[in-house]
Amino acid sequence: MHAGDVSAERLAARLGRWTHGEGTLAARLSQAVAALIHGGELRPGDRLPAERALAATTSVSRGTVVAAYADLAEGGLVERRQGSGTRVAGAAASAVPPHRPGRGEALFSALPNAIDLLRTVPQIPELAVQLITEHTPRLELALLPETDPAGLAVLREQIADLFRAEGTPTTPEQILVTHGAQQAISLVVNALVGPGDVVLAEEITWPGVTDSVGLRGGTVHGIPMTADGLDVDALEVAMARLRPALLAVNPHHQNPTGTRLPQAARHRVAELAAQYGVPVIEDRVVAGISFDGVVPPSLAAERPDAPVIVVESVSKWAWAGLRIGWLRADPVLVRRLRGARQLADQSTSVPAQLLAMDLLAHADELKRQNSRIHQERLRLLQDLMATHLPDWSAAPPRGGLSLWARLPVGSAAALARVAATHGVSVAGSAEFAASVSPDDHIRIPFTAPEEVLAEGIARLGAAWREYRATL
Repeated sequence: MHAGDVSAERLAARLGRWTHGEGTLAARLSQAVAALIHGGELRPGDRLPAERALAATTSVSRGTVVAAYADLAEGGLVERRQGSGTRVAGAAASAVPPHRPGRGEALFSALPNAIDLLRTVPQIPELAVQLITEHTPRLELALLPETDPAGLAVLREQIADLFRAEGTPTTPEQILVTHGAQQAISLVVNALVGPGDVVLAEEITWPGVTDSVGLRGGTVHGIPMTADGLDVDALEVAMARLRPALLAVNPHHQNPTGTRLPQAARHRVAELAAQYGVPVIEDRVVAGISFDGVVPPSLAAERPDAPVIVVESVSKWAWAGLRIGWLRADPVLVRRLRGARQLADQSTSVPAQLLAMDLLAHADELKRQNSRIHQERLRLLQDLMATHLPDWSAAPPRGGLSLWARLPVGSAAALARVAATHGVSVAGSAEFAASVSPDDHIRIPFTAPEEVLAEGIARLGAAWREYRATL
């Protein structure tokens, strides 16, 4: 939204399914507008629509809008002046949003004895099982008295080789080995984001990003998405207007939507990063899980002078239990993060790094096996949904580990509560929304064993029928 007058139509389009949920309509409208203010989509000085206009556009009474605006004014988020209308308060830009529990916590909160359709824990390929079973650590490395916080030199060289093979020129000095991709993301956010800073991300994104930024006192501004992923035109507007500290993107098999950003858009993201000097975290954790074999090189290959930080891991395509990840960045930033890493936990487990070397030596075949396994599991999920959830819709992903399914009516959050009573745990839009949740999607991982997935979807179907009957 542009600074100045905000039309009722544009505001209504960004509110999502705010009418669903708990509390009065006025309270829910107030919460939805507050989320846009905290997320930076509504800026200090922006004038909100007149009460009557917003009421007509959102199909509620004028009294509902009046009460919502009054609640926002009481909270100091807006100012109401006779003859000037309702404007976003000037202090809103520097205010730190109220503390709330991390969204990612919900993905690890499956109820006891419930089927867990919250997390994407992939199946282990047969080759990975064989490599793990036959692994013999190199004792000259395993018995080192200490190790570099950036990772074993031989592993960093191996990772750099993989980047070079895919078309991204890389040196070992650009690699930092971490305990999983999430630690890499957290290290970067801690180094580059401070209180009051704005971070850009897809409007639906991995909660590990939003939670990390929130812990630093920053705010995540969601960029609208299209059927192909991030809306690059909207990204350019946000970069110019908000001057963000960081951009976090997941362009290939995006989690949770499964979208794949086209080549021209990928190149433009790199161009914008270089033009505006905005560092970019590119999450490529599931990029290699591709059902059609299409895996483009990283954004860093699009423009070498763009400040792109690439994050990857073995966890999603080899073994989820092996917490080995890495990032590729400018050597100066890597040295800075190396020091922060040393303060956090000294270094990455040497035995884990040695096992990762065996898996990385077979990375291409492991990714192919993993892709075949989960493409078959996706087909099973689609068949199950046709039987138990025939009125739901979803665009089939071309890779990744989950399906982003749209409800025809109702609230995803409310459905998740009903599903819990049927013994299946699922996550809705709220767990992944950067600001206001559209509350109309459920993420369904297709990583569980076949019999577990079948029973889970059957239970979800029963929950949906019960919930829909109440609408």
